[in-house]
Amino acid sequence: MKLEGKSVVVTGASSGMGKAIVELFVKEGANVIAVARRKERLQELVESLKDEPGKVVAFAGDVSKKEDDEAMIDLAVSEFGKLDILVNNAGVMDDMAPMAEFSDEKYEYVMGINVYGPMCSMRKACQVFLEQGNGGNIINISSIGSMHQAAGPVYGASKAALNAASKNTAYMYMKDKIRCNVIAPGGIKTEIGTSMGRPNANGYGKISGVLGLAPEMGEATDIANAALFLASDESSYISGVVMPVDGGWISF
Repeated sequence: MKLEGKSVVVTGASSGMGKAIVELFVKEGANVIAVARRKERLQELVESLKDEPGKVVAFAGDVSKKEDDEAMIDLAVSEFGKLDILVNNAGVMDDMAPMAEFSDEKYEYVMGINVYGPMCSMRKACQVFLEQGNGGNIINISSIGSMHQAAGPVYGASKAALNAASKNTAYMYMKDKIRCNVIAPGGIKTEIGTSMGRPNANGYGKISGVLGLAPEMGEATDIANAALFLASDESSYISGVVMPVDGGWISF
């Protein structure tokens, strides 16, 4: 098992990529704090994985809130005695509104979950890693929308910010053996589209041409497999990387 005895926090764990990551990590021996807002979904996940080598503990929380970001890290330490890996997977879409049309409400909503949440939990995780003194591992789930016109400017900016924060973290804590990498998914079959609400007609109309060129959509397990590689010792010399997992979409 590649993650035997590892203590992990995974956000956005109730569905899609986060759920797939939890399932794979637990099968590889990790003990996981599974974080999401939908408590009933988390309980179903815990029940479905009760016979696997690792353990799952549900944490119902909102990653846009500092108190929840810090509490989920504290829970990993109290439950499992340490923190080894943080996976910031929770994320939401904008409504594809172009620059002249985005709303303050949508900006605050997207940035709170996609930027503040990961950065707040990274801050807490780095504090724990430094106190433990034996390094740590952060994996952030971004998007090719940070590099490609696959969404609106608010979403793209949020994911570009996450990329930049990740690279800075990898550099700042290199000598402390804290790794930080990014997975940038392309089109993956998940429920993230439901976070968009009603798409902006102008923005969607322009972006739909780009979306029409996308490869066949990937599976949540494609992202989970990439996360397992970055979480394992097989990637011990990799840090500060943004890894597209997009079927080649970013190449054109």
